[in-house]
Amino acid sequence: MTAVAERSLRDILDGVARGVFPPADGRTTVVPQPSPRTAGVLAFTAHSVVVTDEDQAWVYDTLRETDCDALAAPMNPRFLAALMERTGRTAETVDAVLVGTPLPGEPPLALTEVEGAGHPRIGYARGRRDEVRAWVADGGVLVMGRGVAGRLEVSVEVAEAVRHRGLGRVLVSAARQLVTEPLWAQVAPGNARSMRAFLEAGYRPVGAEALLHPR
Repeated sequence: MTAVAERSLRDILDGVARGVFPPADGRTTVVPQPSPRTAGVLAFTAHSVVVTDEDQAWVYDTLRETDCDALAAPMNPRFLAALMERTGRTAETVDAVLVGTPLPGEPPLALTEVEGAGHPRIGYARGRRDEVRAWVADGGVLVMGRGVAGRLEVSVEVAEAVRHRGLGRVLVSAARQLVTEPLWAQVAPGNARSMRAFLEAGYRPVGAEALLHPR
């Protein structure tokens, strides 16, 4: 376990988006929170990143006390529970993290940008991200905004009546045509339908994360 001085979470994420990952050395890096909103754990191949303003010595001591393999310790429920208790935060799920690069051309379906937060997906995004923008299509909604360390994040939702027709895949692929920088997605591992849509649209799985939110 080790700390990497003067390396920010954004530095790490920018590297991952380019295919440059933290070293697969079995260690854990502790980095400061990029904002009061963002804390948690990100796991890459054989390297984890704990994002917190808490004392680093406490983090490493608590990881050592977790009764499991060192590679898995940062994502172990015992460590996450200790981190939540220490910080007074709460967690939702452990998500798979994927990233897609921009695509040329125009989206293959009609998208209408909307300002209001009438859709639950848009309201949820505004509670988690900044600079949120949303588009609607026939049967679906596409939302993008600045999330963890300012990265651009995407989410979509498809109406029940038009599911199983590939609209989710088309929407997340179209999102890549609306941007000029890497586009990130967080997907619950059990949501196989959503995971397939992102993979089929060319997003690459790069890790996992458990974000802790202020209560």
